[in-house]
Amino acid sequence: MQVMSIEDFNELEKPRVQKIPGFYGEKLIEGVFIRDMKLFSDERGLLTEVIRLDDEDLKAQNIKQIIASYSYPGMIKGWHLHSKQEDHLFCATGMVKVALYDYRADSPTYKVLNEIFMGEKYPRTIYIPPGIFHGTKNVGNDISVVIGMPSLFYNPEDVDERRVNPIDNDIIPYDWNCRME
Repeated sequence: MQVMSIEDFNELEKPRVQKIPGFYGEKLIEGVFIRDMKLFSDERGLLTEVIRLDDEDLKAQNIKQIIASYSYPGMIKGWHLHSKQEDHLFCATGMVKVALYDYRADSPTYKVLNEIFMGEKYPRTIYIPPGIFHGTKNVGNDISVVIGMPSLFYNPEDVDERRVNPIDNDIIPYDWNCRME
């Protein structure tokens, strides 16, 4: 059996490393905040706190409504962008990958991509400020339910949302597929 030389070894791609559990990216996008939630369990089941309305880091006091978005396994919901609305996301069932792309030209993290994993096995709430493209992909085997808590009431006459195709666009350099490593 031939042993690989150190030069050949160094030519191979290094794996991505999670410096923050459940997170891939150079650094967290400016203004985004992740709050890991504690999971309390006993013989009756599980309990977690989704969000406290006095949580200043998550800007929870700005929440105006609460919605539930259901996704089938493998489905992508994205890319969405808001000019004024803040989003707060929590995955109640299943597991999702949340992808973020900073589209704010004046941001120190302009064009930075983040991947954040969350769900029933990893409860966390994410705060997303305006100007950041975001989307979710169900990475589990069952329907996922993402609770969205926007800072604006939905107004069909003045929708504060723009979309680009999650697969085929010239704006966001991102591949939703699972990265096998």
